Amino acid sequence: MNSGLINAIIAYVMWGILPLYWKLFNNVPAGEILSHRVVWSFVFMGILVAIQRRWSDVKRIWTSRSTLLSLTASGLLIAINWLIFIWAVNNGHVVETSLGYYLNPLLNVLLAVVFLHEKPNRGQWLAIAIAALAVLIITIDYGRFPWISISLAASFGLYGLAKKKIKQDESVGLLSETAVVLPVALGYWIYLGIVGKTTAWTLPAPIFFELLLSGVVTALPLLFFARAAARMSLSTLGFVQYIGPTIMLVLSIFVFKETVSPVLLVGFAFIWVALIVYAIASMRATKLAKSV
Repeated sequence: MNSGLINAIIAYVMWGILPLYWKLFNNVPAGEILSHRVVWSFVFMGILVAIQRRWSDVKRIWTSRSTLLSLTASGLLIAINWLIFIWAVNNGHVVETSLGYYLNPLLNVLLAVVFLHEKPNRGQWLAIAIAALAVLIITIDYGRFPWISISLAASFGLYGLAKKKIKQDESVGLLSETAVVLPVALGYWIYLGIVGKTTAWTLPAPIFFELLLSGVVTALPLLFFARAAARMSLSTLGFVQYIGPTIMLVLSIFVFKETVSPVLLVGFAFIWVALIVYAIASMRATKLAKSV
């Protein structure tokens, strides 16, 4: 549990500051950034797997139909999540992306109860109710249906569920996920070249080099997340996730200068109350289990 918690905190801090990185490529269309993200993630993970000498494990995945189907689903889900996130950040919707990742832990709890038969205790249910109220307040204040938020929450929540179902080494699994969407990314490169709409390849050398690092920027938090998912309950993992959108919210206010209402800040305070309640309830449950 402690190991899982540390990995989760590292992953969510990395994701929280990620908008700063994607803003470097403000003039590149989201689809083109995504294609580079997929390709360079595959390259980085291929190098990592080669260093680890795990190619036999990769081959084994491609002979298992059930594992391959699960990895295909997780690969497509995370690619959808990446695309929406990049587009939202580069079009001035960092607050809405933050809301999406505030929604995600609630969805994680629902998925955990329905599919994994996890049973939160009363204190944890109270925390969930407080967090749900906070999200409702934020959504009403936002003034329109938050499709970006809902899409981000749903895609990443289902991705987390898929990761709980896949019993594979983190690096091998991530390489396989990127391999699933790699043909689409390369095909998009070819299409952009044919129609003459390539943008990334015309970037100044320093900026293009930073784009090459998107493989590392993408893969590292996912590796930490995969390790956390294997060691923690899905519902607890979801609540630790509030670290990420909190950082995004702070960035949206102080760095990107997006408009944030007082009601949003009230909702933010409710969410942190929920986090404290959930942490206390979880610690009490752990102590009770040890005493039995």
